Amino acid sequence: MRNSLGLVLAILVAVVLIGLFSALFSVYQTQQALVLRLGEPIRVIEEPGLHAKIPLIDSVIFVDKRILDLENPSQEVIAADQKRLVVDAFARYRIVNPLRFYQSVGTIDAANSRLATILNSSLRRVLGESTFIEVVRDQREALMARIRDQVNREAAGFGIDVIDVRIRRADLPEANSQAVFQRMQTERQREASEIRAQGAEAAQTIRSRSDRDSTIIVAEANATADQLRGEGEAQRNEIFAQAYNQDRGFFDFYRSMQAYEASLKGSDTRMLLAPDSEFFRFFGNPAARPATPAGAAAAPATSSAPLAPAN
Repeated sequence: MRNSLGLVLAILVAVVLIGLFSALFSVYQTQQALVLRLGEPIRVIEEPGLHAKIPLIDSVIFVDKRILDLENPSQEVIAADQKRLVVDAFARYRIVNPLRFYQSVGTIDAANSRLATILNSSLRRVLGESTFIEVVRDQREALMARIRDQVNREAAGFGIDVIDVRIRRADLPEANSQAVFQRMQTERQREASEIRAQGAEAAQTIRSRSDRDSTIIVAEANATADQLRGEGEAQRNEIFAQAYNQDRGFFDFYRSMQAYEASLKGSDTRMLLAPDSEFFRFFGNPAARPATPAGAAAAPATSSAPLAPAN
């Protein structure tokens, strides 16, 4: 009898422990819970911690409340200028209403499938109204914001808040990309050729102007030099004339000494001259006064240019 009573008490304790264990559940920081009673939702738990439910009657469905990613496969979109684009986009969303989420889609996989369809439709609709340049460069941020707003409006019925939609890549198909690249390369080469031609023309113009200016400058310099040289020659001749008029004998002597110095400068100079030559008059006649015929006027002695030495 005692053994039977102990067994019954043990069974009762076990049932109570099992009931207590099944009546308690924990909600983590990254989760939110939906409590169902006989399949009907009765409450939503968003705060983390230990919570209670009725065993065997209530069930708990946990829903992730972190930011979730939706990866969308690449697809072709026709832009407003009839250019085909390969668009790779993704979205980030958060479940903000677990009850509506459970009633509309049920699971995250089902939500990703529904959101992917909505995202694809929004991409085609928004990008189909824009040109290639707007999608790739000019209005990319604004277009992504429009797509996000449209997807968010449609996803609100699922209890989902779409945080961001991004276009990771928007390019032309491979065949079109090669054609565009070749066309761009041809245009750049043409522009480079035009720039080189313009540079060569400018260089030739500058070079011609410089040659003309240098010719003018050299001509003016030569003219100035000739003028100065002529003025110097005139002054020199005037000085020689003044010196000659002051002392003609000394002038003749000085000029002869200069002629001797210029003629006898070489170490092996040879000259074939008569001993009584006028050139050597200062060697034999210190006065250097040539005899003048009777009745003839004495002509002033002039400087004689030295004869060319014979080597």
